[in-house]
Amino acid sequence: MDPIEVTERLGRWSSGRGPLYGLLAARLRQLIEDGDLPPGALLPPERVFAKQLAVGRNTVIAAYDLLAAEERIVRRRGSGTRVAGAMAETADHTTSAPMFLNLLEPHPDLISLACAAPEAPPAVVTAAYAQLVPALAAMTAEIGYHPAGYPPLRAAIAERYTRLGAPTGPERILVTNGGQQALSLLARAFIRPGDRVLVETPTYPGALEAFHEEAAVPATLPIGFAGFENAVRAHRPVLAYATPTFQNPTGAVLSGLRRQRIAEVSAAHDVPLIADEITADLGFPGVVSPPPLAAVADDVLSIGSLSKSIWGGLRVGWIRAPEAVIARLTRLRAVHDLGGNLPAQLAATTLVPDIDATHEQRAARLRAGHDLLRAKLAVALPDWEIPAVNGGQTLWCRMPHGDGASFAQTALRHGVAVLAGSGLDPSGDSENRVRLHFRHPDAVLAEAAERLATAWRAYRPPARRHRTPPPLAV
Repeated sequence: MDPIEVTERLGRWSSGRGPLYGLLAARLRQLIEDGDLPPGALLPPERVFAKQLAVGRNTVIAAYDLLAAEERIVRRRGSGTRVAGAMAETADHTTSAPMFLNLLEPHPDLISLACAAPEAPPAVVTAAYAQLVPALAAMTAEIGYHPAGYPPLRAAIAERYTRLGAPTGPERILVTNGGQQALSLLARAFIRPGDRVLVETPTYPGALEAFHEEAAVPATLPIGFAGFENAVRAHRPVLAYATPTFQNPTGAVLSGLRRQRIAEVSAAHDVPLIADEITADLGFPGVVSPPPLAAVADDVLSIGSLSKSIWGGLRVGWIRAPEAVIARLTRLRAVHDLGGNLPAQLAATTLVPDIDATHEQRAARLRAGHDLLRAKLAVALPDWEIPAVNGGQTLWCRMPHGDGASFAQTALRHGVAVLAGSGLDPSGDSENRVRLHFRHPDAVLAEAAERLATAWRAYRPPARRHRTPPPLAV
């Protein structure tokens, strides 16, 4: 397309927060999604476009690189830069992340080892709902809208943090529709297009999706955040994201010393730190989980949820943060849905104090599923490397050859869904990995192991291609 025409369509693209390349990429992304830049459209060459926009060539290069990493544009030497095909047209309306697709497109005969959560509500959930019926019947002046959350539930969550060593008042709690909404709200509040977010690699794919939706650029660090201070200095991130206890997917646990150091660096450089502690309550019998990171760093942005410790169907999660941050997030939340389901929050009010007791009843089952799946796979797939963990709900498996993405497709054809490592690792260093969860009943896990073994025997790795690492991987 003519550079002048593209420039006119951009409008006031440079008004807003964030680096120029991020703002340019965001506006081009919007034009692609709206169809104003149709599939196959040829974009201006870098030098010509930079001159037209009165910016440095590196600004255009960085914007193009960002869109190319999202597969919204295609860059080929000799044929220029073009808008990608059908994917670009639908990118704003859906997700391609396998973890979400397994929920959006369920198959009755498929064993999913991709999305981990309790298979059924425990008895405490049905008991909590039985108790709330009279409470609902007695309500006479309750419209049911609580953008920050039902006050007694906020108080119960605050009391739990206080008991775990992080003194907290209800005003520092925001109730959300599960942990995923908590991540999305934080991403929306803190990220502008092109901003950098520090993440462990590998990490929870739902967090990567939330950051991707805001056009963030991930900068990666090894598990344990080794080199955290150097990365903060180099990348000047607007957020850092970690899972300190039973990390998803590796099951790693940050030491007390590392927690302290990360908290100090975050505070010194004014980088908000998201501590995703949804898996922190999933220790195996005899394993004591460390206190929440908020016990070390009071200003940390803590995320919690009942989805893994009680039941995902409740859709009750929360954020613990400074009061000013909670007020800001509450305003965002109000625009989205005015608040969560009140009956679920009434039930959660009685469930939060019993999180530990409920987990004690389930811890042995978690450990048994872990041991059974590892034992079955050790026989069926002896060449795979499958480290044991002491808590959480996932195994991080290394395949002896091939890549997780192509094997996941083979596994699907044999009736089992797994998560490819590439979807959990922006650095590109986990292509030979897959993530499996072990929360199914024994018979289902045994069948899943057999299907994986059959799929592995049928698997033929594709021809190896040269990989260009994504930008800002450290």
